[in-house]
Amino acid sequence: MSAGITTSRLRWAIADGLAVTGRNLRHWVRQPQLLVFSTIQPVMFVVLFVYVFGSAITVPGFTYQNYIIPGVLVQSVAFGSNQTAIGLAVDLSGGMIDRFRSLPMARSAVLFGRTLSDLVRNLFVVLLMTATGYLVGFRFTGSPLGAAGAILIVVGLGYALSWIYSFVGLAVRNAESAQAASFVVTFPLVFASSAFVPLEGMPGWLQAFAQQTPITHTVDAARALASGLPATRPLLFALAWILGILAVFIPLSVSRFRRAL
Repeated sequence: MSAGITTSRLRWAIADGLAVTGRNLRHWVRQPQLLVFSTIQPVMFVVLFVYVFGSAITVPGFTYQNYIIPGVLVQSVAFGSNQTAIGLAVDLSGGMIDRFRSLPMARSAVLFGRTLSDLVRNLFVVLLMTATGYLVGFRFTGSPLGAAGAILIVVGLGYALSWIYSFVGLAVRNAESAQAASFVVTFPLVFASSAFVPLEGMPGWLQAFAQQTPITHTVDAARALASGLPATRPLLFALAWILGILAVFIPLSVSRFRRAL
């Protein structure tokens, strides 16, 4: 009987989470300006990085296109995941969370629906940027499995970061503050990483920091998988970071969400 009740509640929570996911995705698609900017901006990043830095930076063993595109993909999901914080802050300040609370739905559905919809959005952006990368000279030179793995590890990091930003959005409860707080977290991690240039050119103290961040490990893993290079070490570190972030911030976000109601 207990197992049956648990299974029923789980199905109920999943169904509610998918309903919230659908609501968030429809909200994104039905705002033309948001849809346009969220698709044009990643394309601009790809084109500008390739043609602005491509002539000035030489990376041994890589064309600059094959070096930079994995970094730009990670950069895009890292900054794009802050939409989780902004969306939750808007829902809280606008009373939408109170409306959800009045419905007979699982409490967990709001957070899981928000992060899942942002996962779908990040996957769309990554695929769009990859297609754009092909137009400017990027190529997957490894196996098809490696190409799929590169995309999945990038999107996986974006999903993990969404849970950090869930906590941020619930903590600050204001869209402008959520955006500013997310930027402060993301900016140094992205630009002090191997996303755009090799770490060897950085000062020693900055290298020591950059070598340990989830951004660097994920970029290195995606770059190796995309190029058919040995990827075991950076992939294990990237997966450890992703699982560690999820293990810490899912409980923290759920606890914060309950206190926010």
